[in-house]
Amino acid sequence: MTVESTAARTPRRSAGNKAGTTGTKRTTSTTKKAAGADKSAEPALVQLLTPEGKRVKNAEFDTYVADITAEDLRGLYRDMVLTRRFDAEATALQRQGELGLWASLLGQEAAQIGSGRALRDDDYVFPTYREHGVAWCRGVDPTNLLGMFRGVNNGGWDPNGNNFHLYTIVIGSQTLHATGYAMGITKDGADSAVIAYFGDGASSQGDVAEAFTFSAVYNAPVVFFCQNNQWAISEPTEKQSRVPLYQRAQGFGFPGVRVDGNDVLANLAVTKWALERARAGEGPTLVEAFTYRMGAHTTSDDPTRYRGDEERLAWEAKDPILRLRRYLEAANHADEGFFAELETESEALGKRVREAVRAMPDPDHFAIFENVYADGHALVDEERAQFAAYQASFADEDGGK
Repeated sequence: MTVESTAARTPRRSAGNKAGTTGTKRTTSTTKKAAGADKSAEPALVQLLTPEGKRVKNAEFDTYVADITAEDLRGLYRDMVLTRRFDAEATALQRQGELGLWASLLGQEAAQIGSGRALRDDDYVFPTYREHGVAWCRGVDPTNLLGMFRGVNNGGWDPNGNNFHLYTIVIGSQTLHATGYAMGITKDGADSAVIAYFGDGASSQGDVAEAFTFSAVYNAPVVFFCQNNQWAISEPTEKQSRVPLYQRAQGFGFPGVRVDGNDVLANLAVTKWALERARAGEGPTLVEAFTYRMGAHTTSDDPTRYRGDEERLAWEAKDPILRLRRYLEAANHADEGFFAELETESEALGKRVREAVRAMPDPDHFAIFENVYADGHALVDEERAQFAAYQASFADEDGGK
């Protein structure tokens, strides 16, 4: 059983309490064992679609995808393909100097599209900076995601227009924002839910632990969706946690579940379940989508310096897009015409993104002074005037040109 809660377990006494030398040795031994644990001994996870594209039954979660149609499946496949194409174009644009930086989602499409399509319109999303697939599901124009990475705006979209918050660069802080928002909508009497995305690296941040505490104590309707891509830049997960990440929920008193992050159906089902719990007043849930970052952490990173090709190739065999395509073909849910048409649409998207980025206007230099205070502030006015004088000095040097 992968769904666990504190109530189902008997508390264990700390090894340091009256344990003397024996307790210390036991702790050291356990630490060494945990640090050297074989990754093949990872716990079972929720899976509905195998890497070979075969549908498997799950008594607990099948009901959440029982009404899915062939058209729905093709839609999920389209979402993942177009998201990957957009991501590849953004990576290429950065390499060509059109973007300052880019955080790729390559390999994580199933986790993002599956969970994103589980959301209702009135649910609210708090992303980090890699949730391009979730943004796609929320109707955010992909070109708007690129403005911040090009340095021409601070986000590019109205968060309340799509119930999708701006990207958050400060690692883990959005989990607290999501918790506070969830507590607020509860007081408003809304029956919607909130979802906060973060990675395995962010799970070690104090903000995340605080968010877990507050959400549990106040029974906030929030789903914590951790995309465990196994590498926090160059740090593997076992350097950050002695237990699988989903089990951390036990200590805070709410359920945790690990799902195959490369299985779009499983992510859809598990996220639906967690969101329904939240809306029903049953409090928070931690979902750990066990996946893999196939590319670099960002375009400033070189993953070949800390991980081998063997590991990457093993995960490429579990590719989320290839997995669903195999299922669609085996079940006769899609033909070659569908895949060819999607390829054409994919190329058109890449072209549109490239043209849109190159056509982005330079930012308004004075926009940084807007929305600092709700009613304005004398100090901001003074700083604006100083900056205006600074800008004018360049025109004076050029002879007023």
